[in-house]
Amino acid sequence: MRAVFQRVKKASVSVGGQEVASQGKGAMVLLAVGKEDTEKDAHYMAEKIAGLRVFPDSEGKMNLSLLDIGGEVLLISQFTLYGDVKKGKRPGFDGAAAPELGERLYLLTAEALNRLGVTTRTGVFGAYMQVELVNDGPVTILISSKKEF
Repeated sequence: MRAVFQRVKKASVSVGGQEVASQGKGAMVLLAVGKEDTEKDAHYMAEKIAGLRVFPDSEGKMNLSLLDIGGEVLLISQFTLYGDVKKGKRPGFDGAAAPELGERLYLLTAEALNRLGVTTRTGVFGAYMQVELVNDGPVTILISSKKEF
């Protein structure tokens, strides 16, 4: 799995002009599922997202996690994170999971985050979405469940 974790003051997602989810302080996470990913990857990502220490402590150092600050997550499916542009200029998506696997592991990641104590809202899997957010910092971290970054 691949994720882009962005620390935010607020975020929301809309489909067809209708807001489907919004949140306050926390993270907006774009999540892609690869064709080789399993439930183990989903649990790894949930634990990594929940525990990532990128929020400032009382001294302004990045020492706190979503769990520490009571932050929320807006989790957005984004298969294009598996876009490969090594050949040419049009991305190929051969590394992305089929929709059935992608949706199952995306939803499992959201459930695992909620079980860990992080309030998690989602977009609509497979939908054309508009995402709005206010970056905080900005702080943006790339996360992978495989050793690729």
